Amino acid sequence: MRILFTAAPGYGLMLPIVPLAWAARAAGHEILLATTAYMTKVAAESGLLVADVFPERDVGEDLVAGAAGRRPEAGDVPEGYWELVDAMRPFELFALAMTEGTVAAGRAFRPDLVVHCSDHVAGRLAAVALDTPALEVGNRVSWSTRDEGFRHGGNHGARTGLVPDDSPVVTALRARLGLGDREPELLARVDPRAPSMGGLAGEEPDAEDGVPWLPMRYVPYNGGATLPSWAMLRPARPRICLTLGTIAPLLPGGGGLGPLIEALSGLDADVVLADSETDLSLLGPLPENVHPAGFVPLSGILRDCSLVVHHGGSGTTAAALHHGVPQLIVPEGADNALCARRVVDRKVGLSLAPGAADVPSLRALAERLLGEEVFARTAAAVRDEMAAQPSPAAVVERVVADLARRPVRRP
Repeated sequence: MRILFTAAPGYGLMLPIVPLAWAARAAGHEILLATTAYMTKVAAESGLLVADVFPERDVGEDLVAGAAGRRPEAGDVPEGYWELVDAMRPFELFALAMTEGTVAAGRAFRPDLVVHCSDHVAGRLAAVALDTPALEVGNRVSWSTRDEGFRHGGNHGARTGLVPDDSPVVTALRARLGLGDREPELLARVDPRAPSMGGLAGEEPDAEDGVPWLPMRYVPYNGGATLPSWAMLRPARPRICLTLGTIAPLLPGGGGLGPLIEALSGLDADVVLADSETDLSLLGPLPENVHPAGFVPLSGILRDCSLVVHHGGSGTTAAALHHGVPQLIVPEGADNALCARRVVDRKVGLSLAPGAADVPSLRALAERLLGEEVFARTAAAVRDEMAAQPSPAAVVERVVADLARRPVRRP
């Protein structure tokens, strides 16, 4: 069977579906991932075959430049492209840039199934254009289209990446591709969250259209690397992972790393700074207990961490949950505040708004998380809960069996 996976060009948007693609490939299916920009390289390094569906430009670099008030050198782009860059509307930009290329890649690949993330309009519209059954996969732990107000974009598009159905970008793409108001033939939707954090205890029909919702264990993939020797050793005192993800360090202001380092430097702990983007020379000499590690996959170090301090990215939040590590979140943009709310409500961590994130407050919360056993105990309970959910391989088996009972249609 041929399966076309589609994903937007962001680490936190594409990496969560890699284990599902691995599971499909391990089951013997032919896989192609349709994405663009730097994610083509990242996806290829994960072992997947990749189609670059918008090779004209790097949309990620254009967005970072736009956030800094710079207009990159113009090129041949769809009408409205630069307006979306200037307005910092990335998910509509991805739809505009990637949809037609994804359809073209699909027509060449001739898939039996299209897998698209809940926040990826290009994949959803491609499934319609290809007249191919689809699987919708949630790639966040902060929200799902099961949640009230999130279907069809709702009022949450700006924070979550859900583009409203009536977006002019989507309306124009539908007209250009002759799609009308048709939606994909969905075999199922997948919710990767733990049941106690909004997920599913078992399969259930969607309240709106009856399409099955399937639970799936979140398996973190953060890239591969040769681990430093210290990552293989149990630390002599608490180890704290500090990361601001891949986007915040590139934006103006750099995500507020300085106060975090100062706050954590006063603790009796070793702080691993997982950051390959920030120019650390701008921060001056680092404290003795802060160790810059550059890029290191979170899955390679969280096992022995007592705390992870981060920006609230969905992938970072989910990786910490998978490893049962308490979290301190200073949420930035996107859906980071939603992640923080989930973590605080479940008592697996604490959160502090950026405007209140001074050094004494940050240090006090970190001390609570290291000293109060309830956080580690609850984080371990969520870890065990996630481990009991169906694996990506089980989800692939379930969906393929359902598809095998239907007539195979090729575009």
